[in-house]
Amino acid sequence: MSAPIDIRRECRPGDLDAILALHASVYPAEYGVNSEFVAQVADRVADAGAAGFPRERDAAWIVELDGEFAGSIVLTDEGDDTGCVRWVLFDPRVRGRGLGRRLMGELIEHARSLGYRRLRLETFSELRAAAAIYRDAGFEVVAEETGPRWGREITYQHYELDLQSSNTRRASSRPSTNRSISSGVV
Repeated sequence: MSAPIDIRRECRPGDLDAILALHASVYPAEYGVNSEFVAQVADRVADAGAAGFPRERDAAWIVELDGEFAGSIVLTDEGDDTGCVRWVLFDPRVRGRGLGRRLMGELIEHARSLGYRRLRLETFSELRAAAAIYRDAGFEVVAEETGPRWGREITYQHYELDLQSSNTRRASSRPSTNRSISSGVV
C-alpha cells in the first residue's frame, strides 16, 4: 500500500522554502537547467514572501507525502483581476495520481469564486504533461520565445485563460478536501 497523500490548502512557515528546494532538486536533474533557473525561482518566491504571501486573493495547495512536502500549485494576485498560476511541481513519487489535473481544476474554480477575470502562467515547452493539463483546462499559449536560457536552449511559453469567456472549458476537479488520497490519474 502506498503512503498517504494529503492536500493542505494553507501555507505554513517553511512552505516557500520547500517550494524552492523542490524546484532546485527536480528541474536541474530532469531538464538540465542550471543555477540561473533556481535563482529565478528564488527571486520570485522571495518577491511573493516580501509581498505578504499568502494575501487575501492568493491561494496555495500543498501536497504532502507521509507528512513531508511533495509538491504545490499556487495562485497569486497580480492585480487588475488577473491571477498567476505558479510553482506547479510534484515530487516524482506522487506523480501519476491525478493531482495536477485535480488541483488545477480546484485552483481555476477558486479563482472564479474570487472574481478573477483571467489567469496566466509561464512555463517551457518540454513540460509536456503539464502543458496537456493547462490546455485541457482551457489555457492557450499567447506568446513564446526560443533562445538560450538557464544554460541551454529553451522555448519559454506564456499561457492565459479567460475566465469570463463562455467557451472556457471547466477543468475536472473533485470537491475540496484535506483527506488523504491513495490513487488517481495525472
